[in-house]
Amino acid sequence: MSSATIALLGQPNSGKSTLFNALTGLRQHVGNWPGKTVEKKEGSFSYKGTDYKVADLPGSYSLSANSDEEVITRDYIASGNADVVCILADSSQLQRSLFMLADYAGIDVPCFLLLNMSDVAKEQGKTIDAKAIEARLGIPVIPFSATDKGAYEAFYEALGRAVNDRTRLKLGDLEKHYETIKGYEEICNLIPENAIPGYSPMWIAVKIIEDDRVVMAKLKGAVDAATYARIEEIRKDAKGAVATGGCKFAWIDDVLDKAFATSEKKVTLSRLDRIYTSKTWGKAAVILTVLLGLIASFIPALPLMGVGSAVLAIKEPVMRGLASIGCPEFIVLVVGDVIIQSFSYIFKMLGFVFGVTLVFGLLEEAGVMARISYVFDNTMGKLGLQGKSVMPFLVSFGCTMGGAAGARVIDNWGQKVLTIALAWAVPCGAAWATIPMLASIFFGPGAVGVIVAILFTMLVHMWITAKVFGRSLVKVEDRYGMIMELPPYHKPKWGALFGYVFGRTKETFVRVTKVILLVCGVFWLLSYSPSGSGGILYNIGLVIDPVTRFFGMPWQLFLSYVASAVGKEGAIGVISALYSGGSFGAAFTESMNGAAVAANFNEMMLANVTKPEALAFIFAMTFNMPCVVALAATYQETHSAKWTARIVLYYTAVSLILAFIAYHVGLLIW
Repeated sequence: MSSATIALLGQPNSGKSTLFNALTGLRQHVGNWPGKTVEKKEGSFSYKGTDYKVADLPGSYSLSANSDEEVITRDYIASGNADVVCILADSSQLQRSLFMLADYAGIDVPCFLLLNMSDVAKEQGKTIDAKAIEARLGIPVIPFSATDKGAYEAFYEALGRAVNDRTRLKLGDLEKHYETIKGYEEICNLIPENAIPGYSPMWIAVKIIEDDRVVMAKLKGAVDAATYARIEEIRKDAKGAVATGGCKFAWIDDVLDKAFATSEKKVTLSRLDRIYTSKTWGKAAVILTVLLGLIASFIPALPLMGVGSAVLAIKEPVMRGLASIGCPEFIVLVVGDVIIQSFSYIFKMLGFVFGVTLVFGLLEEAGVMARISYVFDNTMGKLGLQGKSVMPFLVSFGCTMGGAAGARVIDNWGQKVLTIALAWAVPCGAAWATIPMLASIFFGPGAVGVIVAILFTMLVHMWITAKVFGRSLVKVEDRYGMIMELPPYHKPKWGALFGYVFGRTKETFVRVTKVILLVCGVFWLLSYSPSGSGGILYNIGLVIDPVTRFFGMPWQLFLSYVASAVGKEGAIGVISALYSGGSFGAAFTESMNGAAVAANFNEMMLANVTKPEALAFIFAMTFNMPCVVALAATYQETHSAKWTARIVLYYTAVSLILAFIAYHVGLLIW
């Protein structure tokens, strides 16, 4: 059986990920490029006796050296790792989208062109003569829609032609445009053949004129000092990227001449776009859209949440059955309190993942998410992020796991990790169910002030976190917003959407299950006691009470703070068990599904906990690690145990510092 490697190249939002997922399904893996904080996606598929390896290259707008993504992309292609490159262009924004093709010209690797989203272009009244474009370029060119399963036969046919015929771009017409740039021809003549393997002298000369420092550094080792000095001298007199960019767009116009037409339609903003792009109402409309989407996510989530409840319902019968056949009590408890309890929690959270992925995937397909990103791009830029980051932040008010999963739409890996790190600072729905209850018990009408303080702390926390992690994840020179045209609204392809949603849900289930079973199993062992009232954590709590009081929490509150890292829902149940003399082990394991609260909880809390201690616990619990599911989702999206651990340790430290500050502020007030 023969084999070949195909690389997918295109600008962000060109449909690369949709094509990659459709080709590879679940036969894919994601990691990072060695030594770089840039996501690396690879997969495989087979077609008519040929095994194909697929590399989904990082999305970028060009092949300059403006970011790690762009350098990695062009070096991967030119190094010969790929047998053929599939270049995707957005048919609905064809002139701008073909800039990547113009920047690719001169890299010595066979290629073919997919005019993706051709269905959207047709809806806009645009007609494209793919055969005419193919004749001018010298490579296979096909109209395509990555969401249409019926279009893939044409894709496979073009792929086979490109691999077998080694089709390469015709460069003559483009080079004629470059020859109008002062100094271009002399630079070309000074560059020896194969000076930088994989790149033609034309491509190298263009990058020199654009002052591409990575190319200049490579060229310096390939020519003598006198030649390099002369090239530098010529480059300084050239007009740079403005001149080369003009040549590329002029060539694109030549390629599309009489092969692309659009009906004469008056271009006006839709009623929705007039709202979304409004300086007055834009941000409010976006926030309302995301919050409504978050609420709507619970509708498709209900069936899986019901499965979670059904799994929990079998816990007691299974435990009784195991006990009746003489199973050791320890094994019975592991099956019931760890395995069944964990899977109940997993299915409930998985329901929310399914709902969020479906609803926001629908908004993405329809073109709404592009508007959300556009409206908040400048605001997010102040944190070193892009507009796409706002959606994970808003979703995190409902569930941090959903926020972490939503960060996968961000193309830049560093910005994705930074977005997730900041999303952890947003109190989730479970925290908001706990904060007002505790605040009202201890502070009465003053609970409103506590909630305002939490929100203010959240904003400051996010700003500081962006400063702390931003230096490593997103270099100042790599901080840029989005370059985009708002895509048209269009009907989603339901088959492709549901295929994507079910695929992501299955992937999440596999990865999250491993983490949850491991973490919850460890915590259960630490809290387990044959008598039901002790356990390692319980005894540690008694010993470290003098230390925990430094942060304003007696050991009972501190163990409840530890439990909040498993699930905010269970923190109150653990407090209730510890102060009422109940089983700490049972309360801890039930924290994943919400532990029971003593009937006299209010009176018990007021009798045992002071106001400063309550304030310290509220801040510690709120800004602690959100939950074990958020931990699993963070690892799934970052593909980095190191960065996941850094975020966990950072939030643990910050939550204790905030508890210390809140406690001592409380001492001054009360």
